[in-house]
Amino acid sequence: MVSPGALLAAIDGVGADRRRGGFSRHVFDDAERQLREWFVEQAEARGLQVTTDRNANIWAWWGEPGDDAVVTGSHLDSVPGGGAFDGPLGVVSALSAVDLLQERGFRPRRPLAVVVFAEEEGGRFGVPCLGSRLLAGTIDADRARALRDPSGVTFAEAMSSFGADPSRVGRDEEALRRIGQFVELHVEQGRGLIDLDRPIAVASSILAHGRWRFRFSGQGNHAGATLLSDRRDPMLPAAELVVAARRAAGAVADGRATVGRLVPTPGGTNVIASTVDVWLDARSPQDAGTRSMVADLTAAAQEFAAAEGCQVDVAEESYGDTVHFDPAFRDRLSALLDDAPALATGAGHDAGVLAAEVPTAMLFVRNPTGVSHAPEEHAEDDDCTEGAHALARVLEHLAG
Repeated sequence: MVSPGALLAAIDGVGADRRRGGFSRHVFDDAERQLREWFVEQAEARGLQVTTDRNANIWAWWGEPGDDAVVTGSHLDSVPGGGAFDGPLGVVSALSAVDLLQERGFRPRRPLAVVVFAEEEGGRFGVPCLGSRLLAGTIDADRARALRDPSGVTFAEAMSSFGADPSRVGRDEEALRRIGQFVELHVEQGRGLIDLDRPIAVASSILAHGRWRFRFSGQGNHAGATLLSDRRDPMLPAAELVVAARRAAGAVADGRATVGRLVPTPGGTNVIASTVDVWLDARSPQDAGTRSMVADLTAAAQEFAAAEGCQVDVAEESYGDTVHFDPAFRDRLSALLDDAPALATGAGHDAGVLAAEVPTAMLFVRNPTGVSHAPEEHAEDDDCTEGAHALARVLEHLAG
């Protein structure tokens, strides 16, 4: 078996972000293309048959593709300046698990595949889990084609430059029919396993979460020549929203509200902005709590904007309701893995998107720092290897 740690080391230089630290790997950019090519090489070296579906997701099949398949995998893209494990650990662990099973002489009775989903983080086009959402038809194909990256390039244009046909994106009945069960391994994004002193867990649920863009519009002007009394500065209500988000989250049980991106236009140091875009990430265990936070913040943003003589427009860019993974499937895997604990997660995943269509489950590998979406994200080699062995046991159990 080639260990997950060795496979991660092989791609360590791809997409390294010198400015932010960590890695910036976004769908169809040079780094992500290199990782796609690397994955295809690795899959073919193991005798897997590789195809790319209409939504730019890569499938590596052990044997002939077919219905009722056992599927595992994750993603290779990252958030801007992300860690080395979020996404890639699930992919390399799947390859390591295939190594283990092949070394044992295992032959799956059911079709078995490793999948790499496109644009899971939404780091380029703003919608998380875009590849799995398109696969499942939970995002309109026309809307997806029209999504733009920060440079103004549409998803359709990026697909075309990659050599794919954007006219074919959308719900893929054939691919969905082939998935009998889906299991995603992922680095833990939190400290649950450290506190439990366990290396592996299974997922129980995903918080209801989404992204909203607040666009505050005022009057661009000169920073020195414009009196304070004459200003309509959209940066003020934008700043107030950032502070209000923390307060709103504190009023909801286990709520989380984050502003991680704020973009003023035109963005000059000595210029009063004409518009300020603020992206809000809001999450809570229940749909009602998340929706309540966003409603309260929308009302507050309107008040903040009016007080400064500005306007605000709010757009929902993505949303996912609370996901409860199939309890019977979860418990089956927990028992198989020495009564692995069940943990809820605040992070979204492709497995959560697919949960409405097919039986899905997740395995978590211990993260000693508890940090994710940052360069400090980490998992020890021994724990990664144990995760690969756990995944191999699951695949053998399901496909044997």
